[in-house]
Amino acid sequence: MTQLSGARRIVALTGAGISTDSGIPDFRGPNGVWTRDPEAAKLVTLDAYLADPAVRQRAWRNRRDHPAWSAEPNAAHHALVELERAGRLHAIVTQNIDGLHQRAGSDPDRVIEIHGTIFAVECLTCGERTTMAAALERVAAGEPDPACRCCGGILKSATISFGQRLDPATLRRAVAAAATADLLLAVGTSLSVQPAAGLVEVAARAGARVVIVNASPTPYDELADTVVREPIGTVLPALVSAA
Repeated sequence: MTQLSGARRIVALTGAGISTDSGIPDFRGPNGVWTRDPEAAKLVTLDAYLADPAVRQRAWRNRRDHPAWSAEPNAAHHALVELERAGRLHAIVTQNIDGLHQRAGSDPDRVIEIHGTIFAVECLTCGERTTMAAALERVAAGEPDPACRCCGGILKSATISFGQRLDPATLRRAVAAAATADLLLAVGTSLSVQPAAGLVEVAARAGARVVIVNASPTPYDELADTVVREPIGTVLPALVSAA
């Protein structure tokens, strides 16, 4: 039996590794963002972001230069679209903020962005939400750290930083998807960040098979029925074709 055969309600849990072939570096890999520049982790740490205007100003420059603005979906993203169109992919729970699943053609209603999106901005005081494009226009016009126009509060990308609580409704959707899957397919994620990583255990306890496709070992490999270490851009389309 191939890794995905027989599964009719597949849930994919995707991490940074699925987007590296699209030119978006991961965080913890050999050439990861934080591996090359440990200071960059401050940009996604809520306490540091709130306390230091210099961190916020660097964060805005990073958002302006983020490869997600020009990245194109790769073969792995398209493979999940194929699985969805075959009626077998129930949901994608993604830790990524790059929007590439939707750009590849995945139904946005099936994509659960558990860590948010870089394409929106949120006020940390009043919750006012605007587009990232509009905020970056203000940066380009000379505001290195634009404040909320409604209340003057600190603005941040609508992504989940370390020390920031996940949106409860989004987390409930992700847990429900994992709990009702017959197969959980974890792709390109180190499974080291909770609560997203814990979805593997949720699925396994509910009786789902678990397939992990990742370059390096994860804390959940022992729970998996299959662990695949081959390059994601080639192995995921092959798995889907064989399914």
